[in-house]
Amino acid sequence: MNFPFYIARRYTVSFSKSTAINIITGIATIGIVVSAMALFVVLSVFSGLRTFSLSFANDTDPDLKVFPTEGKSFFISDAQKNKLAASENIALYSKVIEERVLFSFSEKQEVAFLKGVDSNFRKVNPFEKKIYAGEWLKPGTSQVVVGYGIAHSLSMGLFDFNNALEVFVPKPGKGPIENPEEAFNESYLTPMGIYAINDELDKKYVFADLSLVQELLHYQPNQVSGLEVKLKPGASENEVVTEIKTLFKNNVTVKTRAQLNDSLHKMLNTENIAIYLIFTLVIIIALFNLVGALIMMILDKKANLKTLFNLGAEIRHLRTIFLMQGSLLTFFGGLIGLVLGIAFVIAQQQFALIMITPSMAYPIEFKMLNVVIVMGTIVLLGFLASWMASSRVSKNLLD
Repeated sequence: MNFPFYIARRYTVSFSKSTAINIITGIATIGIVVSAMALFVVLSVFSGLRTFSLSFANDTDPDLKVFPTEGKSFFISDAQKNKLAASENIALYSKVIEERVLFSFSEKQEVAFLKGVDSNFRKVNPFEKKIYAGEWLKPGTSQVVVGYGIAHSLSMGLFDFNNALEVFVPKPGKGPIENPEEAFNESYLTPMGIYAINDELDKKYVFADLSLVQELLHYQPNQVSGLEVKLKPGASENEVVTEIKTLFKNNVTVKTRAQLNDSLHKMLNTENIAIYLIFTLVIIIALFNLVGALIMMILDKKANLKTLFNLGAEIRHLRTIFLMQGSLLTFFGGLIGLVLGIAFVIAQQQFALIMITPSMAYPIEFKMLNVVIVMGTIVLLGFLASWMASSRVSKNLLD
């Protein structure tokens, strides 16, 4: 056995004759355990919050969305429809139209997006799972599904036959408007459902039948403002993006679900890095106790070190003893903290120890990546701290 490791192990598991050194070493070890546990728990909580935040996008955004590169709309021919339907990577696609319009109900007005969807929309996008009240609209009717925020702003309910929901859409054309009353196409809509997701989306969309929106906007039957695509399991996003762009001769822009929510992903990544750096600083502060404990241990074992030096041990061997001792303390302290952190995460998942609301537990998620990050951080910083302390061993100190 390598004798520096043997002595380092003995120093690690045994107590010093000095009570002060034992107390400082204990405090350093507890600091490592607590900081490792805290870092893992915080990373796991953030992983849970990240999954929770992205779940809204997963429930409301398609796998791929196709936009016109220029203008608000584009045309899709029968041949292109057939090629999309025959694609080996595309399971389904839905034609949609989105336009910002004015809604009026009982002398109250609200500006939101009118989104026309076809019969495939329910299969491509599980939006109807978020229906808060009522039901999803039926194709070929004037029925609509509104967001909870829009319904609240308009003080609107379902099945109100005394008041109609009106929509006003600007007429296409150029030149000055002589009569403002003739500047809009209008239609009476029948609210059949209310969806509830989050504050932003609840105030954004009113869903209607595609043919109704095409009529309001004076669109042709094959004219749409976008396509929402659902991929087959195992399909490559990059291959499908290239396939769609080639099919439409690069006149469209295709975005993945992540690209549709790039600002959200950037925000979450930035927050994750900031939290990691903050708690890494906590670990660095905790390791200052380890440096102090090792230096005091070196001074306490000065006579033993001098004996080993006189017996032929080199200075680098003596430094290795305390480098290994500090590394062992850090590794096992981090391991214990990690085990405690994993136990807390599993307990939160199973028993909902901390609640956000009476019916919703604080989101937390166990990931092996977090285990690797915590142990890697603890071991690396512990090695550096031990190296700083062990460098105090020198021939001048022994003399």
